[in-house]
Amino acid sequence: MRAEVDEALRGSLDGLALRVPNSDTTVRLYGFVRMTGYADFNARNQTDAAAVQTIPLTASPADGQTGGGDFTARGSRIGLDTRTETAWGRLDTTIEADFRGEIAPGGDLAFRLRLAFAELTRDSWSYLIGQANSLWNEGVIEAFHDATNLNQSFIRQAQIRATHRFNDNWTLAASLEAPYGDVTTIRGPAFGPGRFDGGASPVFDQTPDLLARLTYRDGGTEAVLRGLVRRINLDTDNTTLQPGGSDSTLGWGLAGHLRLPAGRLFPALGRDEFTIMGYVGEGIGRYFAGNGFGQGAVTNFGIPSLLSYSLDAVPTYGGTIGYRRFWTDTLRSTLAYSYARQDFPDSADAFTRGSAGALSLNREMQQVIANLVWSPFADRPTQRQPFGWLDLGVEYVFSRRDLENGAAATAPGGVGHGIANRLVAFGLVRF
Repeated sequence: MRAEVDEALRGSLDGLALRVPNSDTTVRLYGFVRMTGYADFNARNQTDAAAVQTIPLTASPADGQTGGGDFTARGSRIGLDTRTETAWGRLDTTIEADFRGEIAPGGDLAFRLRLAFAELTRDSWSYLIGQANSLWNEGVIEAFHDATNLNQSFIRQAQIRATHRFNDNWTLAASLEAPYGDVTTIRGPAFGPGRFDGGASPVFDQTPDLLARLTYRDGGTEAVLRGLVRRINLDTDNTTLQPGGSDSTLGWGLAGHLRLPAGRLFPALGRDEFTIMGYVGEGIGRYFAGNGFGQGAVTNFGIPSLLSYSLDAVPTYGGTIGYRRFWTDTLRSTLAYSYARQDFPDSADAFTRGSAGALSLNREMQQVIANLVWSPFADRPTQRQPFGWLDLGVEYVFSRRDLENGAAATAPGGVGHGIANRLVAFGLVRF
């Protein structure tokens, strides 16, 4: 089972693997070169990976700077696969990296590890260890904006996974995945790893996250149900978030989506595709990084005027609906709308107006994506990637976020929402 590596890369490389002399191992090099440019038409958002939750608020200093733009190739990617036949079954390994690490002064880009895992497949079972895509991951729609878009997930983390394939259609997988606690405080988000406010983080990780995924596929039809359970821990002793104390909360999430070839309902629509997705949970946080990164839970620790303190998982729900249109064998478009809501606990009401914590609490988020993609060398009559070695296209992204408590959460004179309009142009060459 090789779902961990993007189908847009792997499918176009069939038959190009090389066998290592005097061994049962084949090796394959893959990747792509990607060039992306963008222009903003209102607030200045100085990143090519602009998540909905962080777009500038209306009437903020960034909004007053009116737009901006840039182009980059840091989304380019390279990977190496091996496949070996062993007495225990087929052993596959993947190591993959890109250049989307931290940007150093002077514009240098950091080479970043994406994937590093080994997977053993024997009969209808497979077993994986290493850093791989989370079982929660799902792109939902075909989009080329470099950010993690609303209601999409691209978490990669260390894990232990078992997968059982019941037949050609049904697959069930379960995993224990590395925890990464995320809590919003009065001074902004705190995470399990790293430092916080110049000292140790009050968030710490103890228990791996538990995830499961049930998948049904039949031709172009796909139905997926996925779930997660996680524990988020807080201990403010010996940190800058005072007074001292500790608490923990349980997070959970359920999500499902359906991809349906439109031609099965209306033959005249041919290869076109409907997609619908919905989710609900508490404490999902970083698993929807474009929605609630840093907001798995909220705490009022650090507000000295209070008599009692708590750590509360954030309830959330939302959905996405999309339609992909194949104009020709080489030209296609996607139009999608996403909505997400977070219902913050009462503990967030104590956040100081205009503080980093208050300005990060997005009650509602919306996003519209529309694109046009030309793949002049598309050579496969399939609804899924790949579409040849070259993609060229343009994409429009509209995003809006509305703060909890609206303008009352901002500094005096502020506006409690942000709107972004971005145009993206891209070229992607696979190898």
